[in-house]
Amino acid sequence: EPVSNGNLPPGFDPSTCRSVYVGNVHPNVTESLLIEVFQGSGPVERCKLIRKEKSSFGFVDYYDRRSAALAIMTLHGRHIYGQAIKVNWAYASTQREDTSGHFHIFVGDLSSEVNDATLYACFSTYPSCSDARVMWDNKTGRSRGYGFVSFRNQQEAETAITEMTGKWLGSRQIRCNWATKTNAEEKQETDNHNAVVLTNGGSSNAAMEANQDTGSKENPENNPDFTTVYVGNLGHEVLIGMSFTAISTT
Repeated sequence: EPVSNGNLPPGFDPSTCRSVYVGNVHPNVTESLLIEVFQGSGPVERCKLIRKEKSSFGFVDYYDRRSAALAIMTLHGRHIYGQAIKVNWAYASTQREDTSGHFHIFVGDLSSEVNDATLYACFSTYPSCSDARVMWDNKTGRSRGYGFVSFRNQQEAETAITEMTGKWLGSRQIRCNWATKTNAEEKQETDNHNAVVLTNGGSSNAAMEANQDTGSKENPENNPDFTTVYVGNLGHEVLIGMSFTAISTT
């Protein structure tokens, strides 16, 4: 089977994991085209496309988990109308464990093919691993090259930092460190914006519409309250945190 139970993000019931989320969809893409693309991985039960001005998103429900897993493995990053789509498991937000009180580590130098499920699978050898997130560029649909992994146990998080730094994941060697407060806030903000709601493995239209991408909100670059930037994916020789504070001139 393409994706085993151990590769699933935490909280998943394998019997209902048969739906995928499709993000960064070009406005010209129709539901019929989406079905045509995704039925190559298996028979499609239903498809729902939520249209947005710049970048739409949708959900594809398969009849079985094997087809959904194959779609994630083969279609993530595929270009449709010149725009790379994001494909990942669609899951109920209520299935997510609250990780706000957990210990978070930063994982950098991620290769472009690594997604949430892949990152979680890499660290799931540690029993207290509770969550894994890859940070995405909402404009391009591409990975930013880093992510975050959460642990219930602090010692295991520290062990993971030591043992996993330099390990190969995909086509690159990863590097790990403790997540800073700014990093953790970024992860939480991304989680809030990208919540995907499904019920019993099938897409709920009302729930999906209530959890649409919040692209209408003001972007950080246009918000005067944002005065700090994070610099990620630095080389191994540059393992320092840098913050740039805006200076007002009168």
